Amino acid sequence: MDKKKYITSLFIRVLVSIILFLTISIFVNYSDKNLLLFKNNVYDKSFNFAKVSNLYNKYFGSVIKKPSPDKVVTVNKELNYSDYTKYLDGVKLNDTQNIYPLKSGIVVYVGEKEGYGNTVIIQGMDGIDYWYGNIDNLSVKLYDYVESDNIIGEAIDNTLYLVFMKDGSVLDYEKFLDNNEG
Repeated sequence: MDKKKYITSLFIRVLVSIILFLTISIFVNYSDKNLLLFKNNVYDKSFNFAKVSNLYNKYFGSVIKKPSPDKVVTVNKELNYSDYTKYLDGVKLNDTQNIYPLKSGIVVYVGEKEGYGNTVIIQGMDGIDYWYGNIDNLSVKLYDYVESDNIIGEAIDNTLYLVFMKDGSVLDYEKFLDNNEG
């Protein structure tokens, strides 16, 4: 019975998603004014995947069936480093190897960033974009959901670059590192 309920729920969520997509398509194609409004509010601004994901999960539930709580094994990992110094828009952490996200969220960028090398950007569920630069051996890909206990990669030469941004503005790194002092 539980499997039938899950399939019915999944079907309803897919149907609502299709209706939402069609409604947006009709709205955009109705007039140039609507198209411009949509473009200015969706394409030209940083899209908040974490907020949409939270709303979707709140009203429709998760698409992926999560294991029951008695089968979940949690690993309390944190970002370890010996010291840090200011670097470009963020901070440079020394003597760090395995990279764990500071907060859970959605991977919104994987690629090269000038000055930071190979970079992964995770949009946290708190709306902050966490940039992890100078990393290799990635275990994540674009649009993956990661928990704070998932390893995302390894720091090259044990050096990690971190940047914290919200709505296109750089945030002070010290308030984030004080809570996670290595």
